[in-house]
Amino acid sequence: MVLVGPGQSGDAPMFPHLMAHLQVARHGPGRPRTRPGRLRADKAYSSRAIRTHLRSRGITAVIPEPADQVGHRKRRGSQGGRPPTFDAQDYKGRNVVERSFNLFKQWRGLATRYDKLALTYRGGAVLRAITIWLKDLLGDMP
Repeated sequence: MVLVGPGQSGDAPMFPHLMAHLQVARHGPGRPRTRPGRLRADKAYSSRAIRTHLRSRGITAVIPEPADQVGHRKRRGSQGGRPPTFDAQDYKGRNVVERSFNLFKQWRGLATRYDKLALTYRGGAVLRAITIWLKDLLGDMP
């Protein structure tokens, strides 16, 4: 299932909806897991609501804290609470996902969201996925 939100809105409002539809395939038999062990995300997903949602589901958040949030927390002193844990080594693996998005966005229509209907945009994303898959499948064949 591909979830497509409005092009002008941010990613964070779609986060709970995305997590509700998330399925992680197993290597062997069995139904897909609906709760990953950890979630890597950029600073845009560092809101209190997202971190609380992940904590309530028992998912480790690997999300850096933005400088403005650090400043707000320090300004509040002891009332600001502890800084969230962050595994910098694990966060380095996030670039794989970013490179995958960039591979899709090589198509101008996907990068700029010209399509008015979510169905049309989703069709373009599926078509791009097919062309990437065929290129990998066929390798160096003409």
